[in-house]
Amino acid sequence: MAAEQKKKSDYLVEVKDLKEYFPVKTGFLKTIPLKAVDGVSFNIKPGETLGLVGESGCGKTTVGRTLLRLYEPTGGEFRFDGELVTDKNIFRLRKKMQMVFQDPYSSLDPRMTVEDIIGEPLDVHHLYTTKQDRHDKVMHLMELVGLNAEHATRYAHEFSGGQRQRIGIARALAVNPSFIVCDEPVSALDVSIQAQVINMFEDLQDKLGVAYLFIAHDLLVVHHISDRIAVMYLGRIVEVADADELNNHPIHPYTLSLLSAIPIPDPETARHSHRIILEGDVPSPLHMPTGCPFRTRCRYATEHCAAECPPLTDRGNGHMVACWEK
Repeated sequence: MAAEQKKKSDYLVEVKDLKEYFPVKTGFLKTIPLKAVDGVSFNIKPGETLGLVGESGCGKTTVGRTLLRLYEPTGGEFRFDGELVTDKNIFRLRKKMQMVFQDPYSSLDPRMTVEDIIGEPLDVHHLYTTKQDRHDKVMHLMELVGLNAEHATRYAHEFSGGQRQRIGIARALAVNPSFIVCDEPVSALDVSIQAQVINMFEDLQDKLGVAYLFIAHDLLVVHHISDRIAVMYLGRIVEVADADELNNHPIHPYTLSLLSAIPIPDPETARHSHRIILEGDVPSPLHMPTGCPFRTRCRYATEHCAAECPPLTDRGNGHMVACWEK
């Protein structure tokens, strides 16, 4: 059965038409689906970083959590290293897929020492032979993320935000994964600490060859670390391209608006830049607009946009855009 589910592929991660709907009660025995993720598809090669960006509430975090089966997917499929991920094999595959959570303050158990936090995945998956072997592996992981040996007996509340996030990263690396979902791992940190953590992610990728799905809403951070970037709006991916290509030649109206909002440090350049301000509010995922989800805020919207949702189409060199009018 496993042999039937596995097929050769150039990609480590293959996501096809992923859907995640949450039932929301509207009355007695009545529910309607909240479409947090609605037909998302993307691929990630071994050792590659795909950045996933979009405004708060667009479904970025839900994508990452659904891939790791923290949420049960409503539809679609996810293949990891050619093997279809299901409820039956997720425990075995989870050794190769890990997650770094957004909030380093709530994602660590306050009653456990640092050594026990980092060593917990080793306990769960039985990845050591003796207590000394476990201790040595934890010390190696701490050294890998820039923590000192004397930190091992301390508790999470004794550390700064940046150090806590390093503990979380060491915990994710404990099972030697080949794919890590990074769920806004620097958004809760100071700007000076953000740079250190981002550089550490890049160093770890060079050393270990791990692939990242890097979720964030800061386009500058994502552009710095990502090989490719996917832009998400209201549960759907609207544009995917190489990081430099997306930054220099954006096509989708939503991507153009996001990039125009990035602060420019040079006052002279900033004065001559044109900020694209979107009209209206983001529609509720409980009552999605027909056709293109962005059409209610798009200056180029037509009747075609209201009638049918545009698919992602290749505009050359793998630059994929979901738009009828651009």
